[in-house]
Amino acid sequence: MVLTLVRLGIRSISLNLERSAALVSSAHSQLKLIHTKPVCNGSVCFLQEKQREYELAEQVSSLRRNYSKQHGRPEEDRRKQQSDSDSDSDTECKGFDRSEFWRRKMRTVHNILDIDKDGLISFNDFVLFSERFKSLGHLDQQQAEDFSNIIKLTWEEQWGAVDPYNFVTVEQYLEDMHHVLNDKTLKKKAHRWLPYLFKAVDKDKSGYISVKEFKLFFECLGLDNEHAAVAFAVIDTNGDGKLSMKEFVKLGKDYFITEDETKVSKMFWGPLSDV
Repeated sequence: MVLTLVRLGIRSISLNLERSAALVSSAHSQLKLIHTKPVCNGSVCFLQEKQREYELAEQVSSLRRNYSKQHGRPEEDRRKQQSDSDSDSDTECKGFDRSEFWRRKMRTVHNILDIDKDGLISFNDFVLFSERFKSLGHLDQQQAEDFSNIIKLTWEEQWGAVDPYNFVTVEQYLEDMHHVLNDKTLKKKAHRWLPYLFKAVDKDKSGYISVKEFKLFFECLGLDNEHAAVAFAVIDTNGDGKLSMKEFVKLGKDYFITEDETKVSKMFWGPLSDV
């Protein structure tokens, strides 16, 4: 009985000592934090002991922001960098230093190319886009094959592998098109599929597009005929009622390049997106 009481007494003393040590350690930590000089980074301040924790959190957050929905590939790996690029895009704002007008135009095209309207462009959307034009039946077999090959090549050069998990968001599209316009090589290649759109809607193969044929173009874009008539009236600057392939291609390219809101090319891809 005496031994039992002694043991209980020793255990009680031991527990009290452990609690006291924990309280002292906690108090010491609190005092240390109170007397630690805070470190500030922009609008965020933290104690020095928390600096590493904060830095790790920032790294994780950064990786999440930059991570693309493409088989786990970081966004910067989505494109093949050209060795002869004349771009200084590493120091640029990747599309967000351009005017709101230009960004609005790019959002318009992204919406047009997003055939299934899920908010993302995939290679499958590109294929469906080309099929709309080929289904008109005005391209011969060789032209249709060349068109498909160019669509595939354009995707690979601008957005990487033909992969069901390779998607392009609106933000990525803005950044990528900004990159294309600042890269001499990509800029020359980016819109080489435009002549095939012209040939696909040139129903009578006259080498010119009438307003009626321009309506076919807008139908393939998923737009209303009424918009086509208005747009054609604006972009037909010489008023001859027709567009040559040279005029058509120039308007299509200018749409992506110019930030001048007075240019008639802004009507080429239909009404500008409000989103």
